[in-house]
Amino acid sequence: MTATAPAPAPAPGADGADGTDERLLGRSPLRKLLGRPELGSVVGAIAVFVFFAFAADSFVRGSSLSTVLYASSTIGIMAVPVALLMIGGEFDLSAGVLVTSSALISSMFSYQMTANVWVGVGVSLLVTLAIGAFNGFMLTRTRLPSFIITLGTYLMLTGMNLGFTQLIDGTVSTKSIADMDGFDSARALFASRFTLGGVGFRITILWWLALVVVATWILLRTRAGNWIFAAGGSRDAARAVGVPVARTKIGLYMGVALGAWIVGQHLLFSYDAVQSGEGVGNELIYIIAAVIGGCLITGGYGSAVGSAIGALIFGMTSKGIVFAEWDPDWFKFFLGAMLLLATLLNAWVRKRAEATA
Repeated sequence: MTATAPAPAPAPGADGADGTDERLLGRSPLRKLLGRPELGSVVGAIAVFVFFAFAADSFVRGSSLSTVLYASSTIGIMAVPVALLMIGGEFDLSAGVLVTSSALISSMFSYQMTANVWVGVGVSLLVTLAIGAFNGFMLTRTRLPSFIITLGTYLMLTGMNLGFTQLIDGTVSTKSIADMDGFDSARALFASRFTLGGVGFRITILWWLALVVVATWILLRTRAGNWIFAAGGSRDAARAVGVPVARTKIGLYMGVALGAWIVGQHLLFSYDAVQSGEGVGNELIYIIAAVIGGCLITGGYGSAVGSAIGALIFGMTSKGIVFAEWDPDWFKFFLGAMLLLATLLNAWVRKRAEATA
């Protein structure tokens, strides 16, 4: 009879209590849930909705929810690419005024060149993307903090918005382009309404949802998504394993510029004229929405869905206070409180996720 050698002992910690290899077991649903960056924002969104549903009877009406979604979408369109940028480890303080810049370029180029408004829209897209590329290029070339780079861009754009508008149009607002060729078709794409269930909604909601889907696909299903997380987690380590960090970050800034262009065109074709001083301070709102949605200030963690939920919380709060007929001066207080609570909740969720991993 031939003797058989004893089976090798399993590695410590490799087997479960029933002898199965834990490395082959999938993560439990609870662990997957706790590992999601947007978990905290989902809890917060539910709490805010329930709170205002009781505080204001009109909050749950179809028309009121349409208003809430519209307010959320104009923030969310920008919050999504800003979230991706923060996951990549950077900020963009020029995002708010870049929205106004894109609208001003479209309006003034179309009016002064007496061209079809679509020409102005196209020129605006190219210039806005170039500004985003400039931010990324300066960041990667100079190695200066993104705070400094984009603060400089913010100040330059603020001055240019006011200066060029007064120089060309002689006032702080642009001339109306409502009677120009292509205006109606451009308005249909950027500022139209559609009806669903007897309730009217703005098309920005569709733009918002589309961006969330595309951004989520990029983050979770593409190699570029891996590059974004890697660049945000550790730039030097990512570069050492072959991640094109410079190209990734330039692309992220151009993504923010694309969002600014979409919102800028919506602003222009909703009112057919633009005030050159608009947009100042909105960059903080976009960052707040991303942070409430689970993005870390330090980069390398977050999701596009979370930023969308953060924007939804912002919309519910801003409009909920109005529907409840409270003093709107308290809005910033509630927004700051939500930011702190969401940050603490997100930190707790992440610790729980790491503990159960």
